[in-house]
Amino acid sequence: MNLEAEQLRKRYGDVRALDGFDLAVAPGVIHGLLGPNGAGKTTAVKALATLIDLDGGTARVAGFDVRTQAPQVRRRIGLIGQNAAVDEILGGRQNLVMFGRLYGLSTVDARARADRLLDMFALTEASGRAVSTYSGGMRRRLDIAAGFILTPAVLFLDEPTTGLDPRGRNEVWAAVREVAEAGTTVLLTTQYLDEADQLAARISVMNHGRIVADDTPAALKRQIGGDRVTVTIAAGTPLEEVAGRLAAVAGPATLDADAHSLTFEVGSGVTALAGIVRALDSSGITPEDLMLRRPTLDEVFLTLTATPQEAAR
Repeated sequence: MNLEAEQLRKRYGDVRALDGFDLAVAPGVIHGLLGPNGAGKTTAVKALATLIDLDGGTARVAGFDVRTQAPQVRRRIGLIGQNAAVDEILGGRQNLVMFGRLYGLSTVDARARADRLLDMFALTEASGRAVSTYSGGMRRRLDIAAGFILTPAVLFLDEPTTGLDPRGRNEVWAAVREVAEAGTTVLLTTQYLDEADQLAARISVMNHGRIVADDTPAALKRQIGGDRVTVTIAAGTPLEEVAGRLAAVAGPATLDADAHSLTFEVGSGVTALAGIVRALDSSGITPEDLMLRRPTLDEVFLTLTATPQEAAR
């Protein structure tokens, strides 16, 4: 594993920001870290990036212990926080050259690395312009490029698309995928569930300072149920009769008299949908609408992080 954490603990007064936090991330993958506000995501990132001291537990990043080998860890990571770190007065290339020099590269190497990253993140044409003229997506891409000056083994992205419009988010997503394809492990924290669904090969859901679920996006969705197929029938056709004819291929149905529809919970939506269509056709019934709905990551998130009061409803 390129990133490992076992039983991390961190308190701020009476608040347990990390309370037995465990995580394992394989090399070269994008791993999502989700959780409600106050779950401890940013604290976990800061601890793994050696920015805060832990009260307990062990963690290794790129093979080095974050507590006893912090300098070695810092030389192998990149960290992109929620706020832009670039200088808005300078141009994009000037920013990257400056970061390269701060990281200890020679002027020649810093310039060469800046040019490579500008090309990698599609910023070459804008490289001479002041960053203050960049769009939100361009600024975040430049931020990510700055975090990639030394080709880190691990890149921490803490809510990288907060405040961006859809175009800006897509630009950042493309940059993150390119970073991972180059071999870097990416730990992504985000409040946008679709972002994690789009980018992450594996997702950990965090609540109250610890991981409450860890799996692939598809497997997490399966935990809360299968697919649903809803059939809407023209008024005048008895719902109970249609439900009986479809029971053999789709199982029992939930009837909605107001919407004049039937909903089936099925294991495989595509297979069930094909069977339902054939059964309707053989019965001479033409549906007004057919809808296949799969569980979403939003539903997984809400289920796993529900308060006791919400779970009891």
